[in-house]
Amino acid sequence: MSARSSKPHEVVERALELSRADGCVVIADEQSTANLRWAGNALTTNGVTRGRTLTVVATVDGKEGTASGVVSRSAVTPDELESLVRAAEAAARGAGPAEDAQPLVTGVAQAPEFTEAPVETSSAVFADFAPALGEAFARARAGGRELYGFANHELVSSYVGTSTGLRLRHDQPNGTLELNAKSPDRTRSAWAGRSTRDFKDVDPAALDAELAVRLGWAERRVELPAGRYETLLPPTAVADLLIYLMWSASGRDAVEGRTVFSKPGGGTRVGEKLTDLPLTLRSDPNEPGLESAPFVIAHSSGGDQSVFDNGLPLAATEWIREGELRHLTTSRHSAGLTGLPVAPGIDNIVLDGGADRSLEEMVANTERGLLLTCLWYIREVDPASLLLTGLTRDGVYLVENGEVTGEVNNFRFNESPVGVLGRATEAGRTEKTLPREWSDWFTRAAMPGLRVPDFNMSSVSQGV
Repeated sequence: MSARSSKPHEVVERALELSRADGCVVIADEQSTANLRWAGNALTTNGVTRGRTLTVVATVDGKEGTASGVVSRSAVTPDELESLVRAAEAAARGAGPAEDAQPLVTGVAQAPEFTEAPVETSSAVFADFAPALGEAFARARAGGRELYGFANHELVSSYVGTSTGLRLRHDQPNGTLELNAKSPDRTRSAWAGRSTRDFKDVDPAALDAELAVRLGWAERRVELPAGRYETLLPPTAVADLLIYLMWSASGRDAVEGRTVFSKPGGGTRVGEKLTDLPLTLRSDPNEPGLESAPFVIAHSSGGDQSVFDNGLPLAATEWIREGELRHLTTSRHSAGLTGLPVAPGIDNIVLDGGADRSLEEMVANTERGLLLTCLWYIREVDPASLLLTGLTRDGVYLVENGEVTGEVNNFRFNESPVGVLGRATEAGRTEKTLPREWSDWFTRAAMPGLRVPDFNMSSVSQGV
Protein backbone atom coordinates (compact mmCIF):
# COMPACT_ATOMS: atom_id res chain seq x y z
CA MET A 1 0.00 0.00 0.00
CA SER A 2 1.44 3.38 -1.01
CA ALA A 3 1.60 6.51 1.11
CA ARG A 4 -1.10 8.12 -1.02
CA SER A 5 -3.50 5.16 -0.92
CA SER A 6 -3.46 5.02 2.89
CA LYS A 7 -6.07 7.36 4.31
CA PRO A 8 -4.75 10.18 6.53
CA HIS A 9 -6.93 9.31 9.50
CA GLU A 10 -5.82 5.68 9.28
CA VAL A 11 -2.18 6.77 9.30
CA VAL A 12 -2.81 8.88 12.41
CA GLU A 13 -4.54 5.97 14.17
CA ARG A 14 -1.81 3.50 13.22
CA ALA A 15 0.95 5.85 14.47
CA LEU A 16 -0.86 6.24 17.78
CA GLU A 17 -1.18 2.45 18.07
CA LEU A 18 2.55 2.04 17.44
CA SER A 19 3.50 4.58 20.09
CA ARG A 20 5.19 3.33 23.24
CA ALA A 21 5.66 6.81 24.70
CA ASP A 22 3.78 8.18 27.69
CA GLY A 23 2.00 10.61 25.38
CA CYS A 24 1.75 11.04 21.64
CA VAL A 25 0.46 13.61 19.15
CA VAL A 26 0.25 12.81 15.43
CA ILE A 27 -0.43 15.43 12.75
CA ALA A 28 -1.04 14.43 9.14
CA ASP A 29 -1.07 17.35 6.69
CA GLU A 30 -2.48 16.48 3.28
CA GLN A 31 -1.58 19.25 0.82
CA SER A 32 -2.56 19.93 -2.78
CA THR A 33 -1.68 22.98 -4.88
CA ALA A 34 -2.57 24.34 -8.30
CA ASN A 35 -0.85 27.28 -9.93
CA LEU A 36 -0.62 29.45 -13.01
CA ARG A 37 2.27 31.70 -14.06
CA TRP A 38 2.42 34.27 -16.82
CA ALA A 39 4.83 36.75 -18.40
CA GLY A 40 4.54 39.28 -21.20
CA ASN A 41 0.75 38.80 -21.48
CA ALA A 42 0.96 35.04 -21.95
CA LEU A 43 0.68 31.98 -19.72
CA THR A 44 4.04 30.29 -19.22
CA THR A 45 3.51 27.39 -16.82
CA ASN A 46 0.83 25.67 -14.81
CA GLY A 47 0.85 22.69 -12.54
CA VAL A 48 -0.76 20.64 -9.78
CA THR A 49 1.07 19.00 -6.87
CA ARG A 50 0.10 16.65 -4.04
CA GLY A 51 1.92 15.81 -0.86
CA ARG A 52 1.63 14.54 2.72
CA THR A 53 3.70 15.44 5.76
CA LEU A 54 3.49 13.43 8.96
CA THR A 55 4.58 14.87 12.31
CA VAL A 56 4.91 12.73 15.44
CA VAL A 57 5.32 14.30 18.88
CA ALA A 58 6.35 11.80 21.56
CA THR A 59 6.36 12.73 25.24
CA VAL A 60 8.23 10.76 27.90
CA ASP A 61 7.74 11.29 31.63
CA GLY A 62 10.93 11.17 33.69
CA LYS A 63 11.95 11.89 37.24
CA GLU A 64 13.00 15.43 36.32
CA GLY A 65 9.98 16.18 34.14
CA THR A 66 8.42 15.46 30.77
CA ALA A 67 10.55 15.46 27.62
CA SER A 68 9.30 15.78 24.08
CA GLY A 69 10.64 14.62 20.75
CA VAL A 70 9.32 15.86 17.40
CA VAL A 71 10.02 14.33 13.99
CA SER A 72 8.41 15.36 10.68
CA ARG A 73 8.77 13.54 7.38
CA SER A 74 7.18 13.72 3.94
CA ALA A 75 5.88 10.84 1.83
CA VAL A 76 6.02 8.32 4.67
CA THR A 77 5.01 4.83 3.51
CA PRO A 78 3.19 2.40 5.82
CA ASP A 79 6.42 0.41 6.13
CA GLU A 80 8.27 3.53 7.30
CA LEU A 81 5.67 4.58 9.85
CA GLU A 82 7.06 2.63 12.80
CA SER A 83 10.58 4.00 12.26
CA LEU A 84 9.14 7.53 12.33
CA VAL A 85 7.36 6.87 15.63
CA ARG A 86 10.47 5.28 17.13
CA ALA A 87 12.59 8.25 15.98
CA ALA A 88 10.28 10.66 17.82
CA GLU A 89 10.46 8.50 20.96
CA ALA A 90 14.24 8.34 20.74
CA ALA A 91 14.39 12.12 20.37
CA ALA A 92 12.26 12.50 23.48
CA ARG A 93 14.38 10.11 25.54
CA GLY A 94 17.55 11.86 24.41
CA ALA A 95 16.25 15.30 25.33
CA GLY A 96 16.15 16.97 28.70
CA PRO A 97 12.86 17.91 30.33
CA ALA A 98 10.81 20.14 28.04
CA GLU A 99 10.46 23.63 29.47
CA ASP A 100 6.99 23.99 27.95
CA ALA A 101 5.71 20.62 29.23
CA GLN A 102 2.00 20.55 29.98
CA PRO A 103 -0.56 17.74 30.11
CA LEU A 104 -1.79 16.95 26.59
CA VAL A 105 -5.14 18.56 25.81
CA THR A 106 -8.26 16.58 26.69
CA GLY A 107 -12.00 17.05 26.58
CA VAL A 108 -12.36 18.33 23.02
CA ALA A 109 -15.18 16.81 21.00
CA GLN A 110 -14.08 14.54 18.15
CA ALA A 111 -14.55 16.06 14.72
CA PRO A 112 -17.18 14.01 12.84
CA GLU A 113 -15.30 14.62 9.56
CA PHE A 114 -12.06 13.15 10.94
CA THR A 115 -12.48 9.93 8.95
CA GLU A 116 -13.42 11.65 5.68
CA ALA A 117 -11.06 11.96 2.71
CA PRO A 118 -8.96 15.13 2.46
CA VAL A 119 -10.16 17.97 0.28
CA GLU A 120 -8.07 18.61 -2.81
CA THR A 121 -7.66 21.47 -5.22
CA SER A 122 -7.12 21.15 -8.96
CA SER A 123 -6.82 23.29 -12.07
CA ALA A 124 -10.63 23.53 -11.98
CA VAL A 125 -10.27 26.25 -9.32
CA PHE A 126 -9.16 28.53 -12.19
CA ALA A 127 -12.12 27.65 -14.45
CA ASP A 128 -13.54 31.19 -14.40
CA PHE A 129 -10.35 33.03 -13.51
CA ALA A 130 -8.18 31.77 -16.41
CA PRO A 131 -10.47 32.96 -19.26
CA ALA A 132 -10.85 36.35 -17.53
CA LEU A 133 -7.07 36.55 -17.24
CA GLY A 134 -6.78 35.86 -20.96
CA GLU A 135 -9.12 38.78 -21.65
CA ALA A 136 -6.98 40.96 -19.38
CA PHE A 137 -3.92 39.99 -21.43
CA ALA A 138 -5.67 41.19 -24.60
CA ARG A 139 -6.65 44.52 -23.03
CA ALA A 140 -3.15 45.02 -21.65
CA ARG A 141 -1.59 44.26 -25.03
CA ALA A 142 -3.91 46.75 -26.72
CA GLY A 143 -3.08 49.33 -24.04
CA GLY A 144 0.68 48.99 -24.44
CA ARG A 145 1.49 47.27 -21.15
CA GLU A 146 2.78 43.85 -20.19
CA LEU A 147 1.35 41.69 -17.40
CA TYR A 148 3.45 39.35 -15.27
CA GLY A 149 2.48 37.33 -12.23
CA PHE A 150 1.18 34.14 -10.74
CA ALA A 151 -1.88 32.62 -9.11
CA ASN A 152 -1.54 29.89 -6.52
CA HIS A 153 -4.23 27.87 -4.75
CA GLU A 154 -3.56 25.49 -1.91
CA LEU A 155 -5.75 23.20 0.17
CA VAL A 156 -4.37 21.61 3.33
CA SER A 157 -6.35 19.05 5.31
CA SER A 158 -4.79 18.67 8.77
CA TYR A 159 -5.66 15.63 10.88
CA VAL A 160 -4.66 15.83 14.56
CA GLY A 161 -4.87 12.78 16.82
CA THR A 162 -3.55 12.37 20.35
CA SER A 163 -3.14 9.62 22.92
CA THR A 164 -5.61 11.54 25.11
CA GLY A 165 -8.38 10.88 22.59
CA LEU A 166 -8.42 14.02 20.43
CA ARG A 167 -9.42 13.46 16.81
CA LEU A 168 -9.56 16.82 15.06
CA ARG A 169 -9.60 17.94 11.44
CA HIS A 170 -9.25 21.30 9.68
CA ASP A 171 -9.39 22.10 5.96
CA GLN A 172 -7.56 25.30 5.02
CA PRO A 173 -7.92 26.87 1.57
CA ASN A 174 -5.40 29.54 0.66
CA GLY A 175 -5.22 31.45 -2.61
CA THR A 176 -2.92 34.27 -3.69
CA LEU A 177 -2.79 36.36 -6.83
CA GLU A 178 0.06 38.73 -7.65
CA LEU A 179 -0.14 40.84 -10.80
CA ASN A 180 2.56 43.17 -12.07
CA ALA A 181 2.13 45.55 -15.00
CA LYS A 182 5.13 47.04 -16.79
CA SER A 183 5.63 49.51 -19.58
CA PRO A 184 7.29 47.93 -22.65
CA ASP A 185 10.56 49.76 -21.90
CA ARG A 186 10.40 48.45 -18.28
CA THR A 187 10.87 51.93 -16.80
CA ARG A 188 7.44 51.88 -15.13
CA SER A 189 6.04 49.13 -12.93
CA ALA A 190 2.91 48.70 -10.81
CA TRP A 191 1.75 45.85 -8.57
CA ALA A 192 -1.51 44.55 -7.16
CA GLY A 193 -2.20 41.46 -5.09
CA ARG A 194 -5.23 39.66 -3.72
CA SER A 195 -5.90 36.95 -1.16
CA THR A 196 -8.74 34.56 -1.88
CA ARG A 197 -10.16 31.25 -0.73
CA ASP A 198 -11.39 30.04 -4.13
CA PHE A 199 -10.64 32.63 -6.89
CA LYS A 200 -14.36 33.33 -7.32
CA ASP A 201 -13.94 36.85 -5.88
CA VAL A 202 -10.92 37.88 -7.99
CA ASP A 203 -11.45 40.08 -11.07
CA PRO A 204 -8.39 40.28 -13.38
CA ALA A 205 -10.05 43.01 -15.46
CA ALA A 206 -10.47 45.27 -12.43
CA LEU A 207 -6.88 44.66 -11.35
CA ASP A 208 -5.56 45.40 -14.84
CA ALA A 209 -7.58 48.62 -14.94
CA GLU A 210 -6.13 49.64 -11.56
CA LEU A 211 -2.59 48.95 -12.77
CA ALA A 212 -3.18 50.86 -16.02
CA VAL A 213 -4.08 53.94 -13.98
CA ARG A 214 -0.92 53.60 -11.91
CA LEU A 215 1.27 53.24 -14.98
CA GLY A 216 -0.35 56.42 -16.27
CA TRP A 217 0.53 58.23 -13.06
CA ALA A 218 4.14 57.14 -13.52
CA GLU A 219 4.48 58.94 -16.87
CA ARG A 220 5.47 62.04 -14.89
CA ARG A 221 8.53 61.50 -12.71
CA VAL A 222 9.41 63.66 -9.70
CA GLU A 223 12.60 63.21 -7.68
CA LEU A 224 12.25 63.75 -3.93
CA PRO A 225 14.88 63.67 -1.19
CA ALA A 226 14.75 61.53 1.93
CA GLY A 227 12.71 62.96 4.78
CA ARG A 228 9.48 62.67 6.71
CA TYR A 229 6.38 62.87 4.53
CA GLU A 230 2.65 62.66 5.07
CA THR A 231 2.08 59.18 3.72
CA LEU A 232 -0.94 57.09 2.82
CA LEU A 233 -0.24 53.43 3.55
CA PRO A 234 -2.56 51.11 1.56
CA PRO A 235 -4.03 48.03 3.29
CA THR A 236 -1.30 45.72 1.95
CA ALA A 237 1.46 47.84 3.51
CA VAL A 238 -0.44 48.10 6.81
CA ALA A 239 -0.80 44.31 6.81
CA ASP A 240 2.94 43.77 6.37
CA LEU A 241 3.69 46.06 9.32
CA LEU A 242 1.06 44.64 11.66
CA ILE A 243 1.81 41.00 10.88
CA TYR A 244 5.34 41.69 12.08
CA LEU A 245 3.87 43.41 15.13
CA MET A 246 1.91 40.25 15.92
CA TRP A 247 4.97 38.06 15.39
CA SER A 248 6.70 40.25 17.99
CA ALA A 249 3.83 40.24 20.51
CA SER A 250 5.17 37.45 22.72
CA GLY A 251 3.90 37.76 26.26
CA ARG A 252 6.95 36.02 27.68
CA ASP A 253 9.41 38.20 25.78
CA ALA A 254 7.54 41.30 26.94
CA VAL A 255 7.64 40.23 30.59
CA GLU A 256 11.36 39.53 30.25
CA GLY A 257 11.91 43.12 29.07
CA ARG A 258 12.98 42.31 25.52
CA THR A 259 10.32 43.92 23.30
CA VAL A 260 8.43 47.06 22.49
CA PHE A 261 5.61 45.67 24.66
CA SER A 262 7.79 45.58 27.79
CA LYS A 263 7.03 48.19 30.44
CA PRO A 264 10.06 50.13 31.71
CA GLY A 265 10.82 48.88 35.20
CA GLY A 266 9.08 45.53 34.67
CA GLY A 267 5.86 44.01 33.42
CA THR A 268 4.09 44.58 30.10
CA ARG A 269 2.26 47.43 28.42
CA VAL A 270 -1.06 45.55 28.48
CA GLY A 271 -3.69 48.15 29.39
CA GLU A 272 -1.70 51.00 27.83
CA LYS A 273 -3.10 53.22 25.09
CA LEU A 274 -1.06 52.72 21.90
CA THR A 275 -3.03 55.07 19.64
CA ASP A 276 -5.67 57.77 19.98
CA LEU A 277 -7.53 56.37 16.97
CA PRO A 278 -10.33 53.91 17.91
CA LEU A 279 -8.45 51.01 16.31
CA THR A 280 -9.16 47.40 17.20
CA LEU A 281 -6.70 44.69 16.17
CA ARG A 282 -8.22 41.24 16.47
CA SER A 283 -8.09 37.62 15.31
CA ASP A 284 -10.98 35.19 15.02
CA PRO A 285 -10.89 31.65 13.57
CA ASN A 286 -14.45 32.21 12.33
CA GLU A 287 -13.87 35.60 10.67
CA PRO A 288 -15.96 35.53 7.44
CA GLY A 289 -13.71 35.12 4.41
CA LEU A 290 -10.62 34.72 6.60
CA GLU A 291 -11.53 31.47 8.38
CA SER A 292 -8.59 29.64 9.94
CA ALA A 293 -7.94 26.67 12.23
CA PRO A 294 -10.18 26.84 15.35
CA PHE A 295 -7.64 24.90 17.42
CA VAL A 296 -3.86 24.90 17.89
CA ILE A 297 -1.87 23.00 15.27
CA ALA A 298 1.75 23.15 16.43
CA HIS A 299 4.42 21.19 14.56
CA SER A 300 7.15 22.45 16.88
CA SER A 301 7.65 24.37 20.10
CA GLY A 302 9.19 27.82 20.29
CA GLY A 303 8.39 31.22 21.67
CA ASP A 304 4.71 31.20 22.58
CA GLN A 305 3.86 28.05 20.60
CA SER A 306 3.92 24.62 22.20
CA VAL A 307 3.44 21.11 20.82
CA PHE A 308 1.77 20.25 24.14
CA ASP A 309 -1.06 22.66 23.19
CA ASN A 310 -2.08 20.76 20.06
CA GLY A 311 -5.88 20.66 19.88
CA LEU A 312 -6.38 23.55 22.30
CA PRO A 313 -9.50 25.45 21.17
CA LEU A 314 -8.97 28.98 19.83
CA ALA A 315 -11.41 31.83 20.43
CA ALA A 316 -11.80 35.33 19.01
CA THR A 317 -9.13 37.54 20.63
CA GLU A 318 -8.75 41.32 20.69
CA TRP A 319 -5.05 42.21 20.76
CA ILE A 320 -5.77 45.94 20.73
CA ARG A 321 -9.21 47.30 21.62
CA GLU A 322 -10.07 50.88 20.64
CA GLY A 323 -6.39 51.79 20.82
CA GLU A 324 -5.59 49.95 24.07
CA LEU A 325 -3.28 46.94 24.21
CA ARG A 326 -5.37 44.06 25.61
CA HIS A 327 -3.53 40.78 24.95
CA LEU A 328 -0.12 39.38 24.06
CA THR A 329 0.40 35.90 22.63
CA THR A 330 0.95 33.07 25.09
CA SER A 331 0.94 29.29 25.26
CA ARG A 332 -0.41 27.54 28.36
CA HIS A 333 3.17 27.35 29.60
CA SER A 334 4.11 30.99 29.01
CA ALA A 335 0.76 32.14 30.39
CA GLY A 336 1.62 30.32 33.60
CA LEU A 337 5.07 31.93 33.70
CA THR A 338 3.83 35.47 33.06
CA GLY A 339 0.44 35.57 34.74
CA LEU A 340 -1.10 36.62 31.42
CA PRO A 341 -4.21 34.88 30.08
CA VAL A 342 -3.79 31.99 27.64
CA ALA A 343 -3.91 33.53 24.16
CA PRO A 344 -2.28 31.45 21.40
CA GLY A 345 -1.66 32.99 18.02
CA ILE A 346 -4.44 32.71 15.42
CA ASP A 347 -3.84 32.52 11.68
CA ASN A 348 -5.66 35.70 10.67
CA ILE A 349 -5.58 39.36 11.64
CA VAL A 350 -8.07 42.24 11.27
CA LEU A 351 -7.56 45.95 12.00
CA ASP A 352 -10.77 47.95 12.20
CA GLY A 353 -11.35 51.58 13.06
CA GLY A 354 -15.01 51.78 12.18
CA ALA A 355 -14.44 54.20 9.27
CA ASP A 356 -15.80 53.85 5.74
CA ARG A 357 -13.54 56.13 3.71
CA SER A 358 -11.84 54.41 0.77
CA LEU A 359 -8.19 54.91 -0.07
CA GLU A 360 -9.29 56.99 -3.07
CA GLU A 361 -11.28 59.25 -0.76
CA MET A 362 -8.27 59.58 1.53
CA VAL A 363 -6.21 60.66 -1.49
CA ALA A 364 -8.85 63.25 -2.39
CA ASN A 365 -8.52 64.68 1.12
CA THR A 366 -4.72 65.03 0.95
CA GLU A 367 -3.14 68.43 0.33
CA ARG A 368 0.37 67.08 -0.27
CA GLY A 369 1.76 63.67 0.52
CA LEU A 370 2.86 60.27 -0.74
CA LEU A 371 0.74 57.28 -1.73
CA LEU A 372 2.53 53.94 -1.45
CA THR A 373 1.87 50.73 -3.36
CA CYS A 374 3.60 48.22 -1.09
CA LEU A 375 6.57 47.47 1.14
CA TRP A 376 9.19 44.76 0.77
CA TYR A 377 12.49 43.47 2.14
CA ILE A 378 11.37 44.29 5.67
CA ARG A 379 13.92 43.57 8.39
CA GLU A 380 14.06 44.24 12.13
CA VAL A 381 16.58 46.82 13.34
CA ASP A 382 15.75 47.11 17.06
CA PRO A 383 13.41 44.71 18.92
CA ALA A 384 13.17 47.04 21.91
CA SER A 385 11.30 49.61 19.81
CA LEU A 386 10.28 47.20 17.02
CA LEU A 387 12.08 49.48 14.58
CA LEU A 388 11.84 47.99 11.09
CA THR A 389 13.58 48.95 7.88
CA GLY A 390 12.53 48.11 4.34
CA LEU A 391 11.93 49.45 0.87
CA THR A 392 9.03 50.82 -1.10
CA ARG A 393 8.36 49.08 -4.40
CA ASP A 394 6.36 49.25 -7.64
CA GLY A 395 5.17 52.82 -7.32
CA VAL A 396 5.38 55.71 -4.85
CA TYR A 397 3.11 58.52 -6.00
CA LEU A 398 2.98 62.23 -5.24
CA VAL A 399 -0.42 63.56 -4.17
CA GLU A 400 -1.07 67.27 -4.53
CA ASN A 401 -4.37 69.03 -3.84
CA GLY A 402 -6.29 65.77 -3.74
CA GLU A 403 -4.89 64.29 -6.96
CA VAL A 404 -2.00 62.03 -7.91
CA THR A 405 0.34 64.16 -9.99
CA GLY A 406 3.21 61.80 -10.69
CA GLU A 407 5.51 59.04 -9.50
CA VAL A 408 8.46 59.71 -7.22
CA ASN A 409 11.58 57.68 -6.52
CA ASN A 410 11.57 54.74 -4.12
CA PHE A 411 12.78 55.04 -0.54
CA ARG A 412 14.19 53.03 2.31
CA PHE A 413 12.02 53.53 5.39
CA ASN A 414 12.73 53.21 9.11
CA GLU A 415 9.57 52.85 11.18
CA SER A 416 8.06 50.91 14.07
CA PRO A 417 4.55 49.50 13.55
CA VAL A 418 3.76 50.62 17.11
CA GLY A 419 5.01 54.11 16.28
CA VAL A 420 2.98 54.15 13.06
CA LEU A 421 -0.20 53.25 14.97
CA GLY A 422 0.55 55.87 17.58
CA ARG A 423 1.08 58.69 15.06
CA ALA A 424 -1.59 57.75 12.50
CA THR A 425 -4.22 60.45 12.15
CA GLU A 426 -6.75 58.58 10.00
CA ALA A 427 -7.79 55.03 9.24
CA GLY A 428 -9.92 54.20 6.24
CA ARG A 429 -12.22 51.34 5.35
CA THR A 430 -11.12 47.84 6.37
CA GLU A 431 -10.85 45.41 3.46
CA LYS A 432 -9.31 42.02 2.73
CA THR A 433 -5.76 42.41 1.51
CA LEU A 434 -2.65 40.46 0.57
CA PRO A 435 0.59 41.39 2.37
CA ARG A 436 3.36 41.72 -0.23
CA GLU A 437 6.32 40.83 1.97
CA TRP A 438 4.83 38.06 4.10
CA SER A 439 2.47 36.36 1.61
CA ASP A 440 4.49 33.12 1.72
CA TRP A 441 3.73 32.79 5.44
CA PHE A 442 0.60 34.79 6.25
CA THR A 443 -2.24 35.70 3.88
CA ARG A 444 -5.44 36.08 5.89
CA ALA A 445 -5.59 39.80 6.68
CA ALA A 446 -8.08 42.66 6.52
CA MET A 447 -6.73 46.18 6.96
CA PRO A 448 -7.66 49.83 6.41
CA GLY A 449 -5.46 52.41 4.74
CA LEU A 450 -3.63 54.59 7.25
CA ARG A 451 -2.60 58.24 7.08
CA VAL A 452 0.72 58.90 8.83
CA PRO A 453 1.70 62.60 8.92
CA ASP A 454 5.46 62.01 9.23
CA PHE A 455 6.42 58.60 7.83
CA ASN A 456 10.22 58.31 7.90
CA MET A 457 11.69 57.86 4.43
CA SER A 458 15.25 57.56 5.67
CA SER A 459 17.06 57.41 2.33
CA VAL A 460 16.46 57.29 -1.41
CA SER A 461 16.39 53.81 -2.97
CA GLN A 462 17.20 52.94 -6.57
CA GLY A 463 14.73 50.01 -6.56
CA VAL A 464 11.72 49.84 -8.86
